[in-house]
Amino acid sequence: MEKGPGPAPAEKAQGARCSNGFPEARGAPATGGWRSERPRSLEDEALSLPALAAAYASILRSLGEDPQRQGLLKTPWRAATAMQFFTKGYQETIAGHTVKTECPSSPYSHTAKCLAILGLPSWASRSAGLFLDVLNDAIFDEDHDEMVIVKDIDMYSMCEHHLVPFVGKVHIGYLPNKQVLGLSKLARHMCMVMRGVQKMNSKTVTSTMLGVFREDPKTREEFLTLIKS
Repeated sequence: MEKGPGPAPAEKAQGARCSNGFPEARGAPATGGWRSERPRSLEDEALSLPALAAAYASILRSLGEDPQRQGLLKTPWRAATAMQFFTKGYQETIAGHTVKTECPSSPYSHTAKCLAILGLPSWASRSAGLFLDVLNDAIFDEDHDEMVIVKDIDMYSMCEHHLVPFVGKVHIGYLPNKQVLGLSKLARHMCMVMRGVQKMNSKTVTSTMLGVFREDPKTREEFLTLIKS
């Protein structure tokens, strides 16, 4: 019996190419978007930035602009960096691990530029290039079982239909189970909502109840009453 054809040889990875005046780079996987279990990594950010900038340059040309004119020379890169920042919630995690950057420790101008491209704050370089998760181990043992609420948290997200920003307010409540979370971390965690997956409307109210808030009507009513007070 004849054997069928073997597997096709793997293609050799290609280096960066130039397209429309901007280098193309192997971006992060497009299939499945950023909704897989792994958060968007710093490596994904660095790889996708040149292609993202090239896309913005193409948009400018489609609008009849010249990306090479003086006022627009750096606009594609600025726009690409801004888009990565607006969607940086995909890069953050509450899993409790750290990510090491490849940014140089000196000179400062190189460090600052590298961190800006990755969407990291300047203080990240002071921790040997480590960027901690959003909770930063701010979970404390506490014999406390009363409802904890943080309300009127400013939320910034992006409409998935037109990629335009919108703002809102978020109220968070939970019942501690022998552990409490630093209050500022609840608001910090809201940075992860800016993922461009919200629907656009003139005014939208959404509600998600989990755990005891979903199962116990009295607990749910108490929470809703408290956030209105």
